[in-house]
Amino acid sequence: MGAILAQFLVALAGNGPDCRPQELDGLGNMAVELVASCLAQRLGAVREVPAQIRAHTLLRQINAFIEHNLCDPELTPDAIADRHHISLRSLYTLFQDQEESVAALIRRRRLEQCRIDLARPELRDQLVLTIAARWGFTSATAFSRTFRAAYGTTPSDYRHQALDTAGAGEPEDEGVSRPESSRRACQ
Repeated sequence: MGAILAQFLVALAGNGPDCRPQELDGLGNMAVELVASCLAQRLGAVREVPAQIRAHTLLRQINAFIEHNLCDPELTPDAIADRHHISLRSLYTLFQDQEESVAALIRRRRLEQCRIDLARPELRDQLVLTIAARWGFTSATAFSRTFRAAYGTTPSDYRHQALDTAGAGEPEDEGVSRPESSRRACQ
């Protein structure tokens, strides 16, 4: 919990100046919730923390876990629930108010990382399947179908277009960031 709080505060300090006032309000509330949860954990008073803060903190822990383990093909909702000592139903309940389900989040983040790697000139000699496997996809067919559904093109066509664009000096990643935790865990 302390590590998550520290990472959040470092990221907030580094990116805070670029945030709008409304975003800073929300981030400030999150910081307070994380600090309260961290202190409660240290003091052994976790049960005294309001349920909403406990759920929010657990959701943050799960999101950090997902980000750190994207490359693991065994990263599934079941594995996440087991790792966090909650039921699968509790995991789904945590995600019910989110924009996407836990499985959709994993799929989207894996696809984003694949897309970034496909556009990297230094990886042009790696097979598309190698890149897909690096980010947890185990089936070339499923990866290609999922990539096409998300981006409207095949992974190979996207790669050719991105590398041609990069050769012309244009940006490669269109603003998709690659969190430090994913970079470390999956290379």
